Amino acid sequence: MSIAKESFGLAISDAGDLLRIYDSINGKDVENQQPPEVLKRAALVMILTAWETYVEDIATEKFEQKFSVLKGSRVGDFVEQQFSIKLKMFHNPDSLKTKQIFEEFFGVDVTNDWVWGSYSTSKEVKTTLNRWISRRGSAVHRAYVDKNAPHLVNRKDLDKCILFFNDLVNVTDKTLSKM
Repeated sequence: MSIAKESFGLAISDAGDLLRIYDSINGKDVENQQPPEVLKRAALVMILTAWETYVEDIATEKFEQKFSVLKGSRVGDFVEQQFSIKLKMFHNPDSLKTKQIFEEFFGVDVTNDWVWGSYSTSKEVKTTLNRWISRRGSAVHRAYVDKNAPHLVNRKDLDKCILFFNDLVNVTDKTLSKM
C-alpha cells in the first residue's frame, strides 16, 4: 500500500466525521430545524480534496521512485522542474487530468484499469468521477442562497461518493503498484 493511499484514508475520514455530525443533528429535533446543509456540501468538498491529495501524493511517490537515479543531474533537475510545474497547476483531478499526468511522467494510463463492481467500463468510472468533480465545483464556487432550491447533494449520495472514491483509490493504487 502506498503512503498516498494511507494519507487518503485519513483525509477521507474527515468527510465521514462531518456526516456523523450531520446524522447526529438530524436525529434531534432542535426547534424543528434541519441540520445545516453546509455539512453535506463540506463533506463533498472533503471527499474530493482527499482524492486530489491522493493523486498528487501518489504521483510524487512514483516520481521519486522512478526518477531518483537522475537526482542532481541536469536531466533530473529539468524533469523535476517540469513535474513541479505540472503539480502546481493540477487542480480538480478529473479523469482526463489524472490520465494525462500519469501518462506524461510514467507512461501509464491508470484510467484503463478503472473497472470494478457495478462499473463494468472505465468510461462509466470516468463519467462518474467527472460528475463528482463538477458537483464539488458547485459546492465550492456557488453559495447556497435559495433555501427552497434542491440540495446539491443528499445524504445517500455522500455514502455512494465515499464508497466510489475508496474503490477508485484502491484500483488506482493497485495499478500503480505494478510500476
